[in-house]
Amino acid sequence: MGFRVLLVEPDRLMLEQLSMTISKTPGFELVARYQTASDALGQGTVFKPNIILLGADGQKAPELIRDFRRLYPDVSIICMGEQWRADSAAHLVQAGARGYIVKPFTSDELKNAVEAFAKSGMVVGGETYTFFSPKGKSGKTTLIANLAMELARRSRAKVGIIDADLQFGDMAVFFSLSPTSTIVEAARDAEFLSPVTLASYFMPVTENVHVLCGTRAPNLIDRVSIASLERIIRIAQSLYQYLLIDVPSAFNPTSIAASELSTTTILVAMINGGYEIEHMREALEIFKDWPDYEDRVKAVFTRVTPCDRASQEELGRALGFPVAGIIPNAYEEVSAAADSGMMAVDIEASSPFAQSVSKLVSKIMGRHSSGWRSV
Repeated sequence: MGFRVLLVEPDRLMLEQLSMTISKTPGFELVARYQTASDALGQGTVFKPNIILLGADGQKAPELIRDFRRLYPDVSIICMGEQWRADSAAHLVQAGARGYIVKPFTSDELKNAVEAFAKSGMVVGGETYTFFSPKGKSGKTTLIANLAMELARRSRAKVGIIDADLQFGDMAVFFSLSPTSTIVEAARDAEFLSPVTLASYFMPVTENVHVLCGTRAPNLIDRVSIASLERIIRIAQSLYQYLLIDVPSAFNPTSIAASELSTTTILVAMINGGYEIEHMREALEIFKDWPDYEDRVKAVFTRVTPCDRASQEELGRALGFPVAGIIPNAYEEVSAAADSGMMAVDIEASSPFAQSVSKLVSKIMGRHSSGWRSV
């Protein structure tokens, strides 16, 4: 069954342009078009549309969407506007729209928007996690990749990864990806991006796990401004129920910007007999400027031996802050999985590493109920 489109656009020239785009898009039929919402509400039902493209992004738009929802309860409504604004788009979705597309759009953008939003709708109220390490070689990239796969498998929701470790990010290598576009290209185009267009910069790992790969070379770091990164994150938050962001070690504008926009910042440190407790404590001190930092900041240690409740509690006492999770030393297991093009959680679900990752996933999925601090 094709898409039967009812188009509502107050601007006459834009109405003509969009009509032409819809008419020449395979699988789409323009069954009716109107310049006024009142005409569409009064006359449009006879055409039996299954998609409504509604040019409405002003203050009265939410009320207008509710009017259309009452008259077309089984029809997907996608709003159109001249510029992507996260807050406005969220209000429109909360009023009953399935998504938002920037006009004018191409045939490909129209198809992508309808296929994405008509099925599952734009995400509102998703969660964003920034993974930060006080020092390098903490195992956070391994943790993010395995968390993403397990989170997508158990929640069946879309999980996005942004590799914002701009100089030394290796998420593409970890997933054996050969990206045609990276965060550099997304940052270059950030001013013009919307959820529909940003999605094309993400590389699919599985149906529900997508990665925005990092820079191809360390010297490209200057091409990703903080303003463009913030815009990318805000738009990606409307695409993914869970957004995981890998940022550079040590505090810098990139890690701070990502953390500020996140639901939760996860501090990751590897136990290697050094000063990881002290480094973690110093990192926590910086986040204490947040009035709700105890809720928004979580501590996770990797390569913990033995990896048990007693070790987790001991680390918490030494840190003076609850430890949300511990990951065992599974270097050989993770390396073997990577060599075979898989994640460790996919090879042996009963392994201590996979079980530890699964516990973290349970805490993420139950964040609003049981909370992070339960083991």
